[in-house]
Amino acid sequence: MDAIFQLMADSPLFFLSFVFIVSLMVGSFLNVVIYRLPVMMERSWKADFQAHFETDVSTLGSNTDSAESTPFNLIKPDSTCPKCQHKIRAWENIPVISWLLLRGKCSQCKNAISIRYPLIELGTALCSVWIAWHFGYSWSALAGVVMTWILVALIFIDIDTMLLPDQLTLPLLWMGLLFSIVNPAVTSADSIIGATVGYLSLWSVYWAFKLLTGKEGMGYGDFKLLAALGAWMGWQYLAIVVLMSSLVGAVIGISVLSFQGKDKGQAIPFGPYLAIAGWLTLLYGDWISTKYWQWVGL
Repeated sequence: MDAIFQLMADSPLFFLSFVFIVSLMVGSFLNVVIYRLPVMMERSWKADFQAHFETDVSTLGSNTDSAESTPFNLIKPDSTCPKCQHKIRAWENIPVISWLLLRGKCSQCKNAISIRYPLIELGTALCSVWIAWHFGYSWSALAGVVMTWILVALIFIDIDTMLLPDQLTLPLLWMGLLFSIVNPAVTSADSIIGATVGYLSLWSVYWAFKLLTGKEGMGYGDFKLLAALGAWMGWQYLAIVVLMSSLVGAVIGISVLSFQGKDKGQAIPFGPYLAIAGWLTLLYGDWISTKYWQWVGL
C-alpha cells in the first residue's frame, strides 16, 4: 500500500488514473444511494408515524409499502431489472462499460436502461479527476474528491425528490469543520463562522419570505447544505456561492418551467445550484471573486 501511495505522489498520471477508476466505482454506488436513500427515509418516516400514532400507514397512499419485512438498504436487496426482476450480475454492473456492452438494455428482457446511470458514473469520475488535477496529490485533493461524491448524490436526490437528506448534508458539514484543522486555505475560525453564517443567512431569508407571503420559499436542507459549504470554504466565499446559485437557478429554473409549460409558481430544487456553485467556488473562488469585483468596478 505504501508503494501505491508513493507512486501516486511521484506520478501525476497514475494519481489521476487511480482517482478516475475509484470514482467510477463510487459513481456506480452513488446511483444506488440516489435511488434508495429517499425510499429508506420514507419507510423510516412511515414506521415512526405508525409507532407514534398507532395507525396503519398503508392508507396514506404511497409508492412504498412500510409493511414489507424484506430488508431494504444500500446493500440489500440486490440490484435487479425493474421490469423482469433479472438479478444484475457482476459483469453487468461494471461502471459505464456494462451499459455500453449491453447497448443500454437489460440482458434478459431488453428493457431500456436509463443513460443517466453511466452519465452519473462518468460525471463523478471526471469531476473527481478535475479536483485531483487542481489540488495535486494532497489532503486537499482527497477531501475535495470526497466532497464531490457527496455533492453528486445530493444534486440528483434533490432533483428527483426535492430532498437534501441529513444523512449526507450533516456528514458533509462535519467533514468541512474537521478538514479546517489541516486545511491551509481555511482556518477553523473561518470554517465555524462560515457554517453558522451559511445556515442563518438562508434561515433568515426563509422566515422573512414566509412572514411576507405565508409560503415556504425553500427547505431546511438548503440551510444545512450552505452551512456545509461555508464550513469547507469559510464565510468569505458564501456571498459568491449564494449569488452564483441564485442567478443560475433563476435563469435555468424559469427556462425549464417555460419550456415544459408549467406554472411559474411551481417549486424547483435549489440544492443543485448551491452544490454546483459551491464546487466551483472551492476550485476557483479567488478568481471568481476578483472578476466579480472588477465587473462591479471595485
